[in-house]
Amino acid sequence: MKKEILASLLVLASYGASAQESKATWVNNLKLSGYGITQYQYSGQSGAKANSFNIRLVRVSLDGRILNDVAWKAQIQLNGNTSTLGSSPRIVDLFAEWQKYGYFKVKLGQFKRPFTFENPMHPVDQGFMGYAQNVTSLAGFNDRVGAHSSNGRDIGLQLQGDFLKSSNGRNLLHYQVGIFNGQGINVKDVDQRKDIIGGIWVMPVAGMRLGVFGWEGSYARKGDWSETDAAGNTVEHKGAIRSLSQHRYAISGEYVVNDWTFRSEYIHSTGNAFAKTYQDSKTASDCTLSSNGNKADGVYVLAIAPIIKKQMHVKARYDLYRKTGEWASAKTFYEIGADYEFTKNLEISAEYARVNDRTLAKHDYDMVDVQVSFRF
Repeated sequence: MKKEILASLLVLASYGASAQESKATWVNNLKLSGYGITQYQYSGQSGAKANSFNIRLVRVSLDGRILNDVAWKAQIQLNGNTSTLGSSPRIVDLFAEWQKYGYFKVKLGQFKRPFTFENPMHPVDQGFMGYAQNVTSLAGFNDRVGAHSSNGRDIGLQLQGDFLKSSNGRNLLHYQVGIFNGQGINVKDVDQRKDIIGGIWVMPVAGMRLGVFGWEGSYARKGDWSETDAAGNTVEHKGAIRSLSQHRYAISGEYVVNDWTFRSEYIHSTGNAFAKTYQDSKTASDCTLSSNGNKADGVYVLAIAPIIKKQMHVKARYDLYRKTGEWASAKTFYEIGADYEFTKNLEISAEYARVNDRTLAKHDYDMVDVQVSFRF
């Protein structure tokens, strides 16, 4: 399957090249690119010690422009298996965006949800061994609600733009708002309710962003479940839709200057979750609720400092997530690390993390992560 997908992209790329050679003007700037991240990770968690080499990500994308005003992109993830929805090779991006005006752009298809600063960042450029826990759990990666792994993406329509320029021509304000199915990638809507997600941020000085985000929507499954009504009676539901409302907000700040990076985001979520993650047809109809309740929140604070500008960095991150919104469920990573860029297309990074997980009998353990990333 991986070979067939890659072959298809190569055929498209060669077709695009031929089109350019024939001086076709309706499609141009066709580009085939991709990246891979290999990983070694050690975990000293009591009762679950592990150390393993792993292929974290392999992705290939094809993008271009049509008639200058429309940009499009198709991206697939190749690593994984073919037995489950969440970890199999799959389409992650497929969209087109009308970009005639910088202050008003329209995007349609499957792409990143407009929620948090970190979500849309490239996995290599994000800076650490993985996205922060609150972003992973509350922005549509491995979402606490029980949705399949969707890499922060969904299917929908989005408006975005920049405006209010300073005296030197730099935009001071950005907005983005979209309407989405609410079910994650490659899946149709279930409850016919749509998610409304948006954000706005100001850029008072070069390199600084201060923003807020909101998310109102739902996640649903169709299946069987039972619940107790107000009178204490058990009510059975057969082949019905169970829709779980979700209310989320994020407060974000970032400052990037002279190869230094400072970033912090707080996310809060209200809304119940399903007990099992959607992986196949069986879990897709499992409407049992999670015991984690209807609240969760998390915050991260990070700093990345150059040792050799644009080549070598040291970094640190505080990463806290509370899956029930209470301290008894808190999981905290205290991370330090470094990276070295051999070229702009090849990088090695290493991290040490001390983890405190209050849900475990033995709260504290160590982790080591080493990754080699390449782009083409």
